Amino acid sequence: MSFDAAELMTVTAARQLHNGQSVLVGVGRPSHAAILAKRIHAPELVLIYESGTIDTNPDSIPLSIGDPELASSAVSVVALPDVFNYWLQPGRIDVGFLGAAQIDRHGNLNTTVIGEYDHPKVRLPGAGGAPEIARSCQEIVVTLPHSSRTFVEKLDFTTSLCRSDGEGSMVVVTDLGVLETSDQHDELELTATFPGIGVGEVQDQTGWDLKVADDLAEVEPPTAEELDVLRSFGSKPKAVR
Repeated sequence: MSFDAAELMTVTAARQLHNGQSVLVGVGRPSHAAILAKRIHAPELVLIYESGTIDTNPDSIPLSIGDPELASSAVSVVALPDVFNYWLQPGRIDVGFLGAAQIDRHGNLNTTVIGEYDHPKVRLPGAGGAPEIARSCQEIVVTLPHSSRTFVEKLDFTTSLCRSDGEGSMVVVTDLGVLETSDQHDELELTATFPGIGVGEVQDQTGWDLKVADDLAEVEPPTAEELDVLRSFGSKPKAVR
């Protein structure tokens, strides 16, 4: 069954989520991945959105964190500050989903500006809740396209610091493969490549000398069930390079 890089990214991100976990979900690919995981292999996955919907189970992909379906299908709806003050900051959310415009070798993220802060080439959406999510969740999953513009030696602006206390981990899913940090090391390491992608191609699109796992794996292609469920969502996020 044929598939494209965007579908493989989403399926691979979904596989990072496990039954019984709680996950703070954003719109776009995080929603696709989280809902896919809940429907395929993690029925007890607890989906939490920044807007305050707790343990929601939407039938379709939400258009925003304020989509009414998130509230109508949620077990509970709380105020946005409660998501951060009660759920996130005390460590009650296991996994946080984030995106970024730039990432460095340690997993620090830039979602603020490209170029100089006072005279940027591009002004990005900004921090939102990302800094707190990056510091408070035990695991962070980041999805973003893999290019030398995105994987940079030095961020133009550091919006979110990764956890360097040895108590958290990060998984980065791109359109070329999977990179991870762990409690043993805080530098991203290539742990798996997508089918047909070589280490050299990943290195060419990375702005630093990339660490490669000794037991480098190849990501399993999507199953027919994963693709059928994912495609039933309708429109899917694209892997823009």
